[in-house]
Amino acid sequence: MNIDFHYGVIYIAARIGGMTAADARIVAHACQYVDDATTSGILRFKGGETFERFASAHKLFDYANTENDQNRLVWTPFHFLPAGEGITLEEKAICRPDSEVAREVVRRAIRQRDSETGLHRLGVTLHTYVDTWAHQGFSGIESPWNRVHFLEAQDCTHRSWLARLESAAGHLLEHIEADILTIALPVGHGAALHYPDQPWARWHYIDGRNNLISRHNLPDFVQAAEMACRAVRGFLAGREDFETQPGLPDDVRNAVSRLLDTSRNPDDNQRLRTVREWVKAGRIPGLKEAVPGYIGKGRDSWKYQATGLLCDDDTGDRPEWSHAFEKSDYRLFHDAVKQHRFVTTQEILPARGLRIA
Repeated sequence: MNIDFHYGVIYIAARIGGMTAADARIVAHACQYVDDATTSGILRFKGGETFERFASAHKLFDYANTENDQNRLVWTPFHFLPAGEGITLEEKAICRPDSEVAREVVRRAIRQRDSETGLHRLGVTLHTYVDTWAHQGFSGIESPWNRVHFLEAQDCTHRSWLARLESAAGHLLEHIEADILTIALPVGHGAALHYPDQPWARWHYIDGRNNLISRHNLPDFVQAAEMACRAVRGFLAGREDFETQPGLPDDVRNAVSRLLDTSRNPDDNQRLRTVREWVKAGRIPGLKEAVPGYIGKGRDSWKYQATGLLCDDDTGDRPEWSHAFEKSDYRLFHDAVKQHRFVTTQEILPARGLRIA
């Protein structure tokens, strides 16, 4: 999933689920920031203080994302949560929508609702949880299950007649590209291109076991929004049986479905803009307000507000440590990331016979 869902739809789900606008913004920002927090290692302050960060995503074109040990630390607990089903490690590592493992991860976040990182932890958890719908059938380790052959998609967007004439050539190029990526990127859904993350996409492919896999993302994405709302209600009520809580009202569910189906700009930031416009215009029943913009990098980002650093390369100037840093969203987010990773890789998955880190 992209920023339109991780930030925009999660904000909607949080507000409809009963959160204040301020808390919903934190949860939605943390949910999206999982994809943007690419700086790991020790942050060093001028006075000698240090703070450990853990990257919850890889930088684009970072060759480290082909190293299996790094994948197991990043892709597996945050983006391709294993369902723990099957016999072999490769089978257990496959991501399944709304798996029991995924629900347990949500329950653990609800259990920590009163901690200082509670809201940030929920945001990180919701990123992982909703991704189980988008990333189903793939895994965060090198696996034959991640192979994609004969990838095709039903293009439902309005295209010009010229684009229609070019479609046959385009499909051929997609086949070639998918086959190349299957070899080059044996982790996650890289070989499936952008289709798993497009809310409206209908697509199919042959997987590494020669099974025909047919996907229609829209009902899966709507169900993910529904369960995210239930998770928020469970969080607010302190109910670990969040799946029993009310989800999106029917009119909201229908509106979210229309929004995800009709907003088809290939630029996910433009799709987020559409989400914000819908909410501001009151097109989501019961919700009419300005959704704050999202700033993941640079000035006014969480990192900048906490440290004054503008870029990822912070090996030069060192910020001043202060008590304000301890209260910052940046510090709380990174501690939530470390908590989520530990609980997932050291407690939940091993209990289901899957040791990956």
